[in-house]
Amino acid sequence: MEFEYRPHGVCSTNIAFEIEDGKLHNVRFTRGCNGNLKAIGLLVEGKHAAEVAEVLKGNDCNGRGTSCADQFSQAITAALEKMQAQA
Repeated sequence: MEFEYRPHGVCSTNIAFEIEDGKLHNVRFTRGCNGNLKAIGLLVEGKHAAEVAEVLKGNDCNGRGTSCADQFSQAITAALEKMQAQA
């Protein structure tokens, strides 16, 4: 299933990803720190979504109280909740 999330309080403006069989695929960030965000996408490819959400949760960028990684964690959590509600 494909999901999109509009992050808040960070430089990226959109996060798109897929969850298939509980695993993340095709993670794409719009805007933000291009190289770092592409690296996150590569590192999490094929990993269990719930585990990635837990690892990235609470990561802070320059005292903002959130980060693109933290926003991605929130996006994953929302997607998993949506999937569970539809099941």
